[in-house]
Amino acid sequence: MQTTIPSTPSVLSSLLRADFTTQWRNRRSVMLVVLVPVVILISWKGLVAKLGGTFVLSNCITIGLNAIGLMGYSNAIARDRDKGVFQRLRVAPVPSWSIMISRLLVQLAMIFIVTTAIFVAGVYFDKINLSPAGYVLGYVTAIIGGAVYLALGQAIVGLIKNPETVNAVTRLTYFIFIMIGMFGELGMLGHKLGEVVRWSPYGTVKRMLSASMEPSTWNQDTTFYLLATIGYTILFTTLGIKWFKWNTR
Repeated sequence: MQTTIPSTPSVLSSLLRADFTTQWRNRRSVMLVVLVPVVILISWKGLVAKLGGTFVLSNCITIGLNAIGLMGYSNAIARDRDKGVFQRLRVAPVPSWSIMISRLLVQLAMIFIVTTAIFVAGVYFDKINLSPAGYVLGYVTAIIGGAVYLALGQAIVGLIKNPETVNAVTRLTYFIFIMIGMFGELGMLGHKLGEVVRWSPYGTVKRMLSASMEPSTWNQDTTFYLLATIGYTILFTTLGIKWFKWNTR
């Protein structure tokens, strides 16, 4: 009896269909991920004239990226691992890397959706219009920034096995990033703590996004923020791969 092993492209295609179907079935949580930064954008309309449209847009996109990596991706991985989904997939004739690539491609689509929603809301509600180059670079840097939080989520789910604990830790981390990040960017935490926020994952991603939306403002400091963002991604990815277990045993 001959056993036919499916090709890697067909396996990846099947995994993508399954993961996108799962994401669609969880569309209520997807809507929340999209709505939170959009609502913040609308509520910050008064800050557009004072701090600039790119300041408001970059903060809201950063908040959305936080939610995707910490609230969405990590909790989904922890839940599926606890249910034994990964164990069943690993005994199938599929490469292990394709399992994670499929999940990450779904999150890439989420980054695109959230960024698009914020750009559209910015034009419709706050009359924030960017140049074509600003929109293109905004999408590119959103993907780079999103990688930081996906990697951080991977590190958390690698370090912690219990899905309920993962949920609690990611919620706390999300809250800390959002509250301290927003207050720090508004200059309400003082100079020293403001500098810490500036070079935190929140601060580097936010500043990189802001400069990319207005390319003429990109300078040497922005390049350092980009390099710091990539450095955070490499660090969290390394830890996430090192710590990750395919089961909870």
